[in-house]
Amino acid sequence: MSEHGHNEHTSFIKTPQQLIAVIVLAFVVPVAVISMLASLVSQSVDPSSKAFSEEAIAQRIKPVGEVVVEAGAADGAKAARTGKQIVDAVCAACHATGVLNAPKIGDVAAWAAHIKNGLEHLTQNAIKGIRQMPPRGGDPTLSDIEVARAVAYMANQSGAKFAEPEAPAAGAPAAAAPADAHAAAAHAAAPATQVAAAGGAQPPTAAPAAGGGDAAKGKSVYDASCAACHAAGVAGAPKIGDKAAWAPRLKQGVDALYQTALKGKGAMPPKGGNMSLADADVKAAVDFMVGQAK
Repeated sequence: MSEHGHNEHTSFIKTPQQLIAVIVLAFVVPVAVISMLASLVSQSVDPSSKAFSEEAIAQRIKPVGEVVVEAGAADGAKAARTGKQIVDAVCAACHATGVLNAPKIGDVAAWAAHIKNGLEHLTQNAIKGIRQMPPRGGDPTLSDIEVARAVAYMANQSGAKFAEPEAPAAGAPAAAAPADAHAAAAHAAAPATQVAAAGGAQPPTAAPAAGGGDAAKGKSVYDASCAACHAAGVAGAPKIGDKAAWAPRLKQGVDALYQTALKGKGAMPPKGGNMSLADADVKAAVDFMVGQAK
């Protein structure tokens, strides 16, 4: 029994030569296998193939999702607003109540004679200004297409059947409003001068601002939004340069004048009817007019 168990656990390596052969094979066989596998891999992958081009690699590693910015959004391009949006923001100050003889929205009789002239004629009047209405309703930032849309909307609410103009096609140049407030002031200066001349007064010049603000800015805002009434004293507006008319108002203090101009009073709509004006711009215009009354 003991001899049989001893034979079962006897190693097959019986000589030193056999031991050396086993050790050598233990190193040689794995190396040979690895070499064969490396050879197979190198033969199946061709580094010069299109799969390894820069374009192919970039395509494989590109992100799953991409952020797409629509044309015009990156440069802050402003989409043309609808007629109703323009009317609510700019035109309603006068046309909702009929102040300063503006034809009231919905008054078919008041609009009938205007509608007969056609949309193009009405739009040109609105762009250039007419009688007591300043150019572009007092908002020089409005584009021609926006003015046309506003006119069409008001007229359609008052008996017309104008088609609201479509926005320009993508890439097509759109007629824009004056580039800045100074250009807008020059655009409005002629009507304001004519109104002042009719009342026997000379157009005001930029004097130092009463509140220490920007006098040039104040005059620019005045020319574009305030001169239509204050140049000739329309609807009880204190005429610019009329010290007697301004005296009781100056006694209230400049802060009270600011609030009146910002919120509106009597026939004067808030911000002179131009709701796009910043509060600082309205105050600059008040400072300019106050400076002319001292």
